[in-house]
Amino acid sequence: MVLDADNSCMNDNREERSNCPASRTGRVRVDKVIKQRARQLRRAATEAEKKLWYRLRCQQGYRFRRQQPLGRYIVDFVCFDRRLVIELDGGHHGDPEQLAYDQARTQWLEGRGFRVLRFWNGDVFQELEGVLETIAEELKKPPWSGSPPRE
Repeated sequence: MVLDADNSCMNDNREERSNCPASRTGRVRVDKVIKQRARQLRRAATEAEKKLWYRLRCQQGYRFRRQQPLGRYIVDFVCFDRRLVIELDGGHHGDPEQLAYDQARTQWLEGRGFRVLRFWNGDVFQELEGVLETIAEELKKPPWSGSPPRE
């Protein structure tokens, strides 16, 4: 079985394709370690994550998931219907190494059709209504279809 960069099967053999991690549903099986880590993160949410989650759960007509594995990453919040990822960043996200990691992660997500919004934890505490307005505006936009736009 051969997987391409998106972990989708490249085999034409129907029998082998049925055993592929990205079989018929197009979903990739998530590694058990990543699933366990996502559960831990949900249990140990930061105060900013808790505050935003409380408000996102009430978004009319949109379903969000928190600490959701996507590939080898775990995103803070995702709305699959709108292909929207929301990330909350603490102080360590200003470090050069972390900035490079975040940029690579954002590129990977955008390459799979997700839009990524990033907010500082302080924004959630000091400007929550502004954060929610920004999210609401993004939710009004249609999700990317096909390939994401390139800059």
